[in-house]
Order: sequence, then C-alpha cells, then structure tokens
Amino acid sequence: MADTGHLERPRGIAARAGSWSARHRWAAVGGWVLLVILALAVGSMTGRVDVSDSEQVPGESGRVSTILDEAGIDAAAGETVLIQAKSAGLTANDPAFHKAVDAVIAGVRDTGQVTALRSPYETKTISADRRSALVQFEMRGDPEKASEHIQPVLDAVGKAQDRHQDLRIEEFGDASGQKAFDDAFGDDFTQAEFSALPVALGILLIVFGALVAALLPVVLAMTAFLATTGLVAVVSHWVHMSDTANSVMLLVGLAVGVDYCLFYLRREREERAAGRDAQTALRIAAATSGRAVLVSGVTVIVAMAGMLFTGIAEFKAMGLATLMVVAVAMVGSVTVLPALLSLLGERVEKGQLPFLARAKRRGGGESRVWRTVLGPVLRRPKLSLALASGALIALAVPALGMNTANLTMDQEFGDRLPVVTAYNHIDEAFPGGSDPAKVVVKADDIDAAPVRDALARFRTEAVAKGASTGPVEVTVHRKQNVAVVEVPLIGGSDEGKAERSLNVLRDEVRPATLGTVDGVDAPIGGSTASSKDFNDKLGSAVPPVFAFVVVFAFLLMLMSFRSLTIAVTSIVLNLLSVGAAYGILTAVFQHGWGAGLVGAEGVGAIVSWLPLFLFVILFGLSMDYHVFVVSRIREARLAGRNTKDAVVHGVVTTAGVVTSAAVIMVAVFSIFGTLSMQSMKQMGVGLAAAVLIDATVIRGVLLPAVMLLLGERNWYLPKWLRWLPDLAHDEPTPAERPTALAGAPARPDADDRPRHARV
Repeated sequence: MADTGHLERPRGIAARAGSWSARHRWAAVGGWVLLVILALAVGSMTGRVDVSDSEQVPGESGRVSTILDEAGIDAAAGETVLIQAKSAGLTANDPAFHKAVDAVIAGVRDTGQVTALRSPYETKTISADRRSALVQFEMRGDPEKASEHIQPVLDAVGKAQDRHQDLRIEEFGDASGQKAFDDAFGDDFTQAEFSALPVALGILLIVFGALVAALLPVVLAMTAFLATTGLVAVVSHWVHMSDTANSVMLLVGLAVGVDYCLFYLRREREERAAGRDAQTALRIAAATSGRAVLVSGVTVIVAMAGMLFTGIAEFKAMGLATLMVVAVAMVGSVTVLPALLSLLGERVEKGQLPFLARAKRRGGGESRVWRTVLGPVLRRPKLSLALASGALIALAVPALGMNTANLTMDQEFGDRLPVVTAYNHIDEAFPGGSDPAKVVVKADDIDAAPVRDALARFRTEAVAKGASTGPVEVTVHRKQNVAVVEVPLIGGSDEGKAERSLNVLRDEVRPATLGTVDGVDAPIGGSTASSKDFNDKLGSAVPPVFAFVVVFAFLLMLMSFRSLTIAVTSIVLNLLSVGAAYGILTAVFQHGWGAGLVGAEGVGAIVSWLPLFLFVILFGLSMDYHVFVVSRIREARLAGRNTKDAVVHGVVTTAGVVTSAAVIMVAVFSIFGTLSMQSMKQMGVGLAAAVLIDATVIRGVLLPAVMLLLGERNWYLPKWLRWLPDLAHDEPTPAERPTALAGAPARPDADDRPRHARV
C-alpha cells in the first residue's frame, strides 16, 4: 500500500515551498512565466551598461584612462600598416616601394573612416635596413566602436597587398586587433552556446529515458537564464556588466539549473517507484532534495560573491551575474518544478525511449557500478584513502610551479589570425613600436618651462636608461593641460623583457624627470602596463577571496549539517579537487604534457585570471555534489542506520544522479576545451577535469572512505558551537529500505522502526 505520509504542515522553507507549489500549481507556473517575461521586458527597457575601458584595468593604467576621460580626450584607435620587402634587394628608396605606400594611403583615405593619416616618409618610421615602413593613422569616431567600422580599411589594405605581391602589406592596431578578438571570441562562445543545450538534452534523455522528463531541467535552466538576463540589465546600472559575464552566466546557469532539477526530479521518481503516491513523493522530494538544493545554492552564491572582493570590474560583473543566475535557478527548482511535476503527473514519462526506459526500471534507484566500486573502498578504507589522496596530490604537484600571465595574441590564437602575424612582423622590424607604453602627463600648466624641460629629459632618459630605442613621441593638448607620451618598449611582444622596460620607466626615468616637478601627475599605461597592473591587483585579491569563500563555505556546512567534522572534511576534499585541477592545467598548458590530446599547445603560462576564477566556480559547483551526497547519508543516519550503512545507502542511491549531473557538466565544459582560444581551452579543460575528479575520486572514493574511518565522529559538534543557527532540520525524513553491500547485515524494515523515524 502506498505510503501517504503524515498530513502535518511541512517544516522548512524547501518543504513549504514545494507543498504550496503542488497545491497552487497554476499560480506557481504562471508566476514563474510572468517573472521571466517581466524581467526580460524591464531589462530590455533599461538596457545593459557594460564595463568601460577606464574600469577594466586597475592601478596606473586605470588612471591613464581616467585622466583622458576627465579631460575629454578620446584616445583614438590607432592603426598601423606594415609595408615590408619580401626580398633583400627591395628597399623603401625604390619606386615600387613608394608606389605601394601611395596605394595604401590612397586606399585607406578613400574609406572615409580614418584621420591623422601619415606617410612613413614624413614620420621617418622606416627601419634601419630600409626594408620596412609604417603607415600610421587613427580611426574616426568613438574609439570603443572603432572595431565595428574597421572592415572597409582592412579591405583597402587587402587590395593593396593583392596589387603588390613583392611586398608584405599587413595591418595591426587597436581596432583591427579588437575586431579579430571579438570575432574569434564571439564565434567561440556562439559555438559553445549552441552546442551546450543539445549535449545536455541528449545526456538527460539517456538519464531519464523519457523526453518530457529530460526537457524539464533544460527548460527551467534556460528560463532561469533568461530571467536573470533581464535582471542583470537592471543591476548593471550600478555594477557594470560585460559579454564575458553574460557567457559565464549562461555556463553556470545551465550547469546548476540542470543539476538542481535533476536532483529534485530523480528523488521524486525514486519515491514514486517505491510505491508512494504522487503527493507524498513530491513532499519527500521537497523536504530532502529541495533542502539540498537550497543549501548547495546558498553555498554557490557565497562562493560567487567572493569575486566581488577582487576590486576588478570584470570579476565583479562575473561574480554578480553568476550568483544571480544561481539564485534564480535555485528558486525555480524549489517552486515551479514541484508545480510542473504535480501538473504533469504520469505524463512526465511521456516520450519514452523504450530501451532506455526498460533499463531504468531494471536499475531502480541505485547504481550498480558505484556499488561495485564502493565494495573494496569500504573493505579497505585506509588503503583507498591513501591511494586516492596520493593520486590527487601527485596531480596537484605541477601547480607549485604555475606561471600566470596575460596571454599575448600569438599565445592566444597562434598564427592563424592575420593580425597576429602582422603584429609579430611589426614587432620584429620596430621593437615595441606596435604596442608602446603610454605616459599621460597632467599639469597645472603643461606649457610651463619646468614641465617642458621634464618632458624633454624624460624622452632622453627613456632611451639612455635602456627602456626604449625610440622614437619617443609627445602629443601636447594645451587646452586640457595634458601631454601624451608614447614610448616603444624594448622587449616588444616578449612580456618579461617589456615589463622590465616598463619598470625602468616607472621606477627610474619618471622619478628623475617628471617626478621632480610639483603638481605633475604622470601615470604610465599601455598593454604591458595594463597586464602588469591587472596581475598585481589580482594577486593582492587572491588571499581575501580565498579566505572569504573557504570561511563562509565552512560556516554554511557547519550550520547545515550540525557537524564540525563534515564541515572540515568538505573543505579539505574540495581543496584537493581544485588543487588537482590546477596541476592538470599547469601540466597540459604550461609544460605541454599531453596538450595535443585536447588540441592545445604548451603556451608556457596559464592565463592570469583563470586560477581565481576556477577556484570560485569549482568551489561552488563541487558543493552541489557534496551537499547532495552528505544530505542523503545524514538522512539515512537519522532514520536509524549505523554510519557504514548510511554511507553505503547515501552513495549508491545518489551516485547515479551525481554521475549524470557530472557527465552533463563535463560535456558542457569540454565544449569550451574544443574552442580556438587558448584561454577558453584552459577554462574548459580545468572545469571539466575538476568536475570529473570531484564526482568520481572525491565523492565515490575519498568521501566514503573518510566517513567510514571517522565513524560516529562524523556527527561531532562541540558544545561551544551549539549556539550556531540550526539549518539542519527541515522535515522528518522518510525511512527507506536498507542498502547493504554483500555480506553486510540488513537493518530492520522501515515499519518496524520507532514512529519518529518514519514519515
């Protein structure tokens, strides 16, 4: 006979939300649809405000943009066209070379998109061997939108190349470089976004064996993303957003949205398969999986909030966008999902795939694979713990030598983009000239004699001290009392050498020249400076962000499970999986070990923003699995099982769900590992590796081994901590049949237990 359960009022937020939604099905579904529509409408009306260039980079580089913005000086998007003889016999003195220069100038001018067009014969930008020359100009209009108007100019340069085959004619600059990056970045994310949904849906079809059940998590995840897109647009008027934040929001929203629905839906189906009626099955799912969703969701939100403490605009945008989508997905999972399940009833099994459906019925709610794995783990927990932890520590060792850097264009894209080869050719012929340091000098009177003298000495000392080979160019804006000095750095595309040249400018040349004049502010920016300032700011942000995430995750685990032991082990296990992911990243992308297997290259560095980003994302997402598994173990323990039986029950009944969720995450993240940009490959491989390790080695081997060895100490809470808020109790948990390994004694049947242990 079906267990109808008690009729007392459900206790706990998740149970009450699920119960209300099941009783008011149309109100819950209608409210959700209305939320999505209103959020999108309001977001569309308000528009999204994106991070500006002056916000992008901290430190001196940020001050450069701020001074120029306040002075109303638009740092025009500069472009450079290299004209270079392919053979040794042709030089800039030859008529053919002159003709090519004239063709480039005429073609570029005719587009009507450029200004300040300069011939190399006027600016003397001709290499010492006379084989290379630079045509320089600036794009008209808003520099931030210059990449949208650069294509006619690129076409004109391409035509000049077609007519002069004996010469190399290539273009690189702010607008052309940004366009190439945007195109590659946009194509990459479009490919990932269009691939992620079909992959997730296909895996869910295999998991559930029915089309309707598979569609539910995807539909809820995508509606959560759409609603958050509108809400983020509103919030962006206070915390500015970006395309990157939007893409990461989709990635995380899909991952957690599908996970939360999967946890909830599988528990509801499991309870119905055990003979409970639809109402009781929903109530149990709400009180158990619903509660786990709330705990893991809050933990992920706390982890994402860590990015708000970096002080870096892009990270703040990503952090806020992702914590918002997690919050919306969490709310949807515990409200609209129960309503949909109540509405659909048996129709949730519609669109069954016969073979898969039969396999699901035969398999029941347990995982035979994980039952097989768990047997030796629990027979030899010490050996299992030693082998698994030793393997993860070995994987993490390469991370000790991790080198982080902002990847150069040739590291990011290789030589497959024309602008990359153009940049390299310009840098070889004119070291540092394609990407100079930019010194913005602000004074009370830029024409004052001491300021003019300091500027002259700065130009001289920059070359004399070995920071530049020149020419050092100065542009004075008298009306704004600002001067802009461009210094080609020795080192060029070699980031290490260029950074040393930058340090000479900042630490030696500037103090001895511009620094001697009172009232002069002279921050130094440019690409090399931006990279250095970003890395310095990021490095200073790592300790507080790590501390915030770890401490708050620890407190949430402590209050949710009322166990100091579980809180400590959850943090240690998560750190192990993150460390192993770091080690894999370093081995593959820095040292090139097995890089070909993922279509990558050993670029010698990990992109600087990735370690902190991965830590926050992985620490949050891995808590999904941990909370779900430990909640089931704790549930069995409260129902009267001993620790070993509870661990066995918790792992084998959740392993199928955790494995399914992990497979979806790994598949989606792996898509990013197939993209063309090295930074996207690194992100995809790092996320996929960590999730795979977390769902298998951590949850399937280390967690049960550790919990078995600790025994009753798993539930230890010192008296002096019992004042903490109790987030553990939601609703009396349902008693379930024991799940024992071969040879383990069976527990009494549920109906033989005391009244308080049954629903």
